[in-house]
Amino acid sequence: MEQRSVWKKMMDVDRRVIYLIVAVVMIVPIIFPFDLPMKISKRTTEVLFNAIDSFPEQHGVFLISADLNPQDQPELFPMLVAWIRHCFYRDIKVLVMCLYPTSMGLAEQALNQVAMEFNNRAADGIGRRVVYGEDYIFLGYKPPPIVPILGLGENIYDVFPRDFYGNELKSLPMMTKKNIKSYRDMDMIGSLAANTLPITYVAYAQARYGIRVTGGVTAVSVADFYPYLDSEQLTGMLEGMKGAAEYEQLLRQQFPEENGRQLASEGMSSQSSTHIAIILMIVLGNVCYFMNRRYETRGM
Repeated sequence: MEQRSVWKKMMDVDRRVIYLIVAVVMIVPIIFPFDLPMKISKRTTEVLFNAIDSFPEQHGVFLISADLNPQDQPELFPMLVAWIRHCFYRDIKVLVMCLYPTSMGLAEQALNQVAMEFNNRAADGIGRRVVYGEDYIFLGYKPPPIVPILGLGENIYDVFPRDFYGNELKSLPMMTKKNIKSYRDMDMIGSLAANTLPITYVAYAQARYGIRVTGGVTAVSVADFYPYLDSEQLTGMLEGMKGAAEYEQLLRQQFPEENGRQLASEGMSSQSSTHIAIILMIVLGNVCYFMNRRYETRGM
């Protein structure tokens, strides 16, 4: 009877205890992050990493359409940071634009964060400084989405005569030195979105102007993009937080000096720990249930 009461008590544990366990398991890895063994996806993450890594150094131009919102931040923001870091390491010029006004704050935050990382390291004698207008430009927001998507294929200055900060775009050294006028002068578009915007870029920018397109999407929407990945209309892809963590791992492997905060890797350690804890609690709950039934059947 005493043994049965133990199983019964475990089954009747207050749900608040379970919530507390989940909260602790979720929070501790964020405070004390750890690396998890991770297999890099060759079909998606590695293809994209190698494509960006093959841009001509000091001459490559990467246009990022950062269309993430606060609710997408845990998955898409680390992708944006990782892309910018990769470009700065290889001296690839970065143009960032937004198709939604709610995306501008996060896009600007990512650019400022990575620029500060590189400039702080440069001050310590590690690596080079990055300068706004010479290494990266924030174009800002232009509605509606189809206007900049098509317009940049013709003339970037008609779509964005000024950057986000009000500077005349033609006056910025990066634009004049690299003679950037349209998609023809760029190497790739990277579309970060929780919807099907990467497919829109494939349908209009790639089909009409021939520029390569890649995407960074939330895990729940990944399946929509596989046909475009299989047909090579998308040059690789980042799949949710795991894809961002894989990209961070590739960056650390290629650039040992990389010491910026690994947002996706931290998130994966927390997420994985929580998943493991929930699975263990489900198993324990079932064990308690069947053990309790066993003792009841025996009349104990």
